[in-house]
Amino acid sequence: MSSETFETPPQPGVAERAVDTATDLSHSLGEMMGTLSATVDRLSAAAKDARRPGTALSTLSAITREAPLTSLFIAFLFGVAVTRRR
Repeated sequence: MSSETFETPPQPGVAERAVDTATDLSHSLGEMMGTLSATVDRLSAAAKDARRPGTALSTLSAITREAPLTSLFIAFLFGVAVTRRR
């Protein structure tokens, strides 16, 4: 039998682990920010399309601007009706 000595690889130090963790966190945050930015862009485009003249959102916005208290009262009644159904 030969006498081989097995050396264990050096364990990373606290500073190396901290750098690795910070790098992983940075990559994760970058991916999350990219996804969030793409989502906001898509929602902005959808809202822009929905506000074209003649669409339901455009009509609702116009009614709300002309009669805000009436619109608020109708929204309140709608909320009460939905809540009572449950």
